[in-house]
Amino acid sequence: MNNTLRENIDWVGVVDWNVRDFHSYDTHRGATYNAYLVRDEKTALIDTVKAPFVDQLLKNLAERTPLEKIDYVVCNHAEPDHSSGFPTVMRTLPHAKVICNAKCRETLSAYYDTSEWTFEEIGDGETLSLGNRTLQFINTPMVHWPESMFTYVPEEKILFSMDGFGQHLATSNRFDDEVSLCDVMDEAKTYYANIVVPYSRQVLKVLEKAAGLPIEMIAPSHGVIWRSYVSEILGEYRDWASGRLESKVVVLYDTMWGSTQKMAEAIYEGAGEIEGIDVEMVHARRSTLTRIATVMLDAAGVALGSSTLNTLMMPSMAGALNYLQGLRTNAKVAMSFGSYGWGRGAVEGLEPWVDEVGWERVVDSIKHKYVPTAETLAACREAGRTLGQKTVERAAETA
Repeated sequence: MNNTLRENIDWVGVVDWNVRDFHSYDTHRGATYNAYLVRDEKTALIDTVKAPFVDQLLKNLAERTPLEKIDYVVCNHAEPDHSSGFPTVMRTLPHAKVICNAKCRETLSAYYDTSEWTFEEIGDGETLSLGNRTLQFINTPMVHWPESMFTYVPEEKILFSMDGFGQHLATSNRFDDEVSLCDVMDEAKTYYANIVVPYSRQVLKVLEKAAGLPIEMIAPSHGVIWRSYVSEILGEYRDWASGRLESKVVVLYDTMWGSTQKMAEAIYEGAGEIEGIDVEMVHARRSTLTRIATVMLDAAGVALGSSTLNTLMMPSMAGALNYLQGLRTNAKVAMSFGSYGWGRGAVEGLEPWVDEVGWERVVDSIKHKYVPTAETLAACREAGRTLGQKTVERAAETA
């Protein structure tokens, strides 16, 4: 395994092959907690790891340098998946000083007893010389926590990007050109859709900052390191952050006895008749919140459907909408539909949700009591065609 980024700059993190949940994020491919060691006249550890893996981190460090020679521990981000190993690290590195911004120090001190730690607070744009190499610090507030920052090594053109450009992907390989690019990009999109998308405005500001830096390598805190496809991942981030949408309709639904599914299939058929459009059906109860958020990220059109259960929408749909609302997914064109029995309620709950998140209802809602008739299914197909056409128009507006 090649863990070397440049001479005397190494990956010293850990691979978590078994994690499958990250506060409702489905990490079906596992994860990595990346940390990096930069050795020069002075030695700096950039980030730590999740607490259960700190012994492996210390072993990785000891294989490369005496622990007493580590001068600095940089904290780019205080979230516990990166910082919970800090207390053990600071007890073990006798001369190390914590390098972070003021907000990060405040956050670390809220999580841990930092009374015995030595801090050096740095500001946006400030630098720290290691000898022949320099660490330059770039504050990136709300990408995706208030204290977040990047660390840049100008002499090597390496950007240590914290959670930015990351992926939840467990692998023994370290670099983007050593694994399937399709898998990496899919996981990068999933990561953006489930973690970063609420902060897209801040991401655009950070991308403007980074545009002035010559970058040959991006080393995130999760997943593989970008060295061959740097321009590609930067381009994807610009598209995702700017709200670019595709000519894609997502039919998201849950059904009780199959009636709402019949309506969903008819809408799918109608939308699919529009040239140049992609249509995807997603059964909310048989999918994951992670997958739902990912397919929604760049979809310009959405059809939301639910059977009525106890005068409300199905629980899986309520959960999915709650999750999507928190992510503040880009504005889309939309419609709602569903079946009911002796009491209505599902569609009546979908309609105000669409309005509340700022999506545009472009087709009247379709409701049917019990099993949909041929006339209702024909209306669903026609609604799908209208939604499909509006989807193409909305995508063009964001191009």
